[in-house]
Amino acid sequence: MAKKKIQIQNNPSEKHIPEETHLSIQLSLDGFSFCIVNEIFDEIGSLHYRSFPEYSYTPHKHLNFVEEVFNTEPLLNQKYNSVNITHVNDLATLVPKALFDENNLSGYLKYSHKIYKNDFITFDTIPNHDLINVYIPFVNINNYFLEKFGSFNYEHSSTVFVKNLLDTYKFSEHPHMFVMVDHEHFEILAIADNNLQLYNSFKYKTPEDFIYYLLFTAEQLNFNPKEFELIFLGKTVANDPIYQIAFKYVKNISFLEVRNRRNLNEEITEDLQRQYFTLLHQY
Repeated sequence: MAKKKIQIQNNPSEKHIPEETHLSIQLSLDGFSFCIVNEIFDEIGSLHYRSFPEYSYTPHKHLNFVEEVFNTEPLLNQKYNSVNITHVNDLATLVPKALFDENNLSGYLKYSHKIYKNDFITFDTIPNHDLINVYIPFVNINNYFLEKFGSFNYEHSSTVFVKNLLDTYKFSEHPHMFVMVDHEHFEILAIADNNLQLYNSFKYKTPEDFIYYLLFTAEQLNFNPKEFELIFLGKTVANDPIYQIAFKYVKNISFLEVRNRRNLNEEITEDLQRQYFTLLHQY
């Protein structure tokens, strides 16, 4: 039987959210995005993004921005069958499963991140790849979500990023470098010889900053710019200065081929699928 396509209406006052509906949320310091999945028809029918007026560097300000989103967005105050949250920050590091000790979580972060005694540190297991992602979530926001939803699952956005790309590209014949571009920071995932070679994140201000970190990473991995494949996703398009400067230095450059396994509202274009890759793949 063919699946009947339905679209969750964008006017919250004129629609009913069915019980068999899932809510996915992605939270960063500069914004809040979410999508709604109808589990019966396996369809993503609604995707929304709200930017914060400024970077919320303090937990109190961050919570205030999130509360404002909930106060002004009726869709977030509906009852959902399940809820997933991903946290976007640079307070994460990957650890090989064979070297992982759950009693030493702070030890994996303290050399690359500033850690305080009262920081809550947790981890995600990345199945099928023998990797553990150790990170610091937005704890006060999690507490707020607990009051709102009663229960939910959460993980770090890089867990979704790494898992989905390793699942698809681990056995590729050529070295690949994936770049997830965001506002003033980007993530690099490198795959070669059927293994993860590197995952890291960098802050940047200019295209020149970006290409410096990209080429330096390639050099450290012995990736030849004339041979490896550079694939973009996140907040970038072909006429973006970030993409254009990479095009000058790397021979094989392209955008990620979107392979979303769910039905999508036709308004969710390929550019949006790449921009909200981790949100659309977290559930």
